[in-house]
Amino acid sequence: MMSVKQFWTKKTLVGLGLGQFLSLLITSTGFSSSELAKKGINAPTSQSFLNYVLLTVVYGSVMLYRRQALKAKWYYYVVLGLVDVEANYLVVKAYQYTSITSVMLLDCWSIPSVMLLTFLFLKTKYRFRKIAGVIVCVAGLVMVVFSDVHAGDRSGGSNPRKGDLFVIAGATLYAISNVSEEFLVKNADRVELMSFLGLFGAIISAIQISIIERNELKSIRWTAGAAFPFFGFSLAMFLFYSFVPVLLKMSGSTMLNLSLLTSDMWAVLIRIFAYHEKVDWMYFLAFVAVAVGLIIYSGGDKEEDQRRADVADEDAERSKHFDEETGFDNLNRGTMAGSSKTGETSKHDCTTSTGAREIISNKNVGKIYKGRNHDITAPSE
Repeated sequence: MMSVKQFWTKKTLVGLGLGQFLSLLITSTGFSSSELAKKGINAPTSQSFLNYVLLTVVYGSVMLYRRQALKAKWYYYVVLGLVDVEANYLVVKAYQYTSITSVMLLDCWSIPSVMLLTFLFLKTKYRFRKIAGVIVCVAGLVMVVFSDVHAGDRSGGSNPRKGDLFVIAGATLYAISNVSEEFLVKNADRVELMSFLGLFGAIISAIQISIIERNELKSIRWTAGAAFPFFGFSLAMFLFYSFVPVLLKMSGSTMLNLSLLTSDMWAVLIRIFAYHEKVDWMYFLAFVAVAVGLIIYSGGDKEEDQRRADVADEDAERSKHFDEETGFDNLNRGTMAGSSKTGETSKHDCTTSTGAREIISNKNVGKIYKGRNHDITAPSE
């Protein structure tokens, strides 16, 4: 059984807090886009363009100051920039063809997509607790959607099928973008990722603007009421993109997408307290469900980290034991070889000593024999 201390770890609390900060940033971009739409401004790629420019200037300057070699191939960032730009474009464009309810519901497609991609390519294993947290989060969002469904909203949009396909395609691209960023931020460098994502995102956005949104930009009347939400959107997106890699490295793509589900809940709270609108009671129940799902998903990180550490310690102990056995065997072999050499040397020394003693003895016998002969022959003289 897991204790409260094991559940409420520092990593869990930071991950939850950072996820909700990112969710609030997404909520602010939604309100900015809503204000721009009310003023007749429909230029999603142009809104994202300034964000990419800010990423290039800020993180590119840091990268130039470091003067370090690239840790990932540059063409990876080209593909990532293209995927990211088109994901933003498709989801925003979908609002022109389908209802907000459909967009909210179908945007959840990014969560199973992320889980599948991380399982296939990043070899992430999801335990039952993680899957249960995802189910509770999605169930909470579905409650929001169904509380908002009514006849007028169902029939909303000029081409619902086209809009739904845009949302599914955009959510899939978001999943690819998030998993790619998770891989790059864990294997390359956060500053490098932001620099090149900004650079290639800005280039691709500029090309797309010149083809699709050129006339739209010309027709915009740049008043203070239009400029404030336009630049506010870019600033919020810049902060969002800056902190996303931190959460990706800490908790992964799935945690990021689950955290962003609460952006709809924060939008409801803003509508209640800022605009004094009445909302259905199911919103509050859904908010609690999503919050509980996030806690279930992110909880118990200390237990998993301890398990990984135990496995690593076991491997290290096994390796150490193996090294000791190998060293002991080598020592035995060296001792045996040394004993053999010592035995041969002793045998040789023994043989040499015996031979020397025999020579000395023979010499002494000769001397005695000569002495005796001398003693015998002496009287006859």
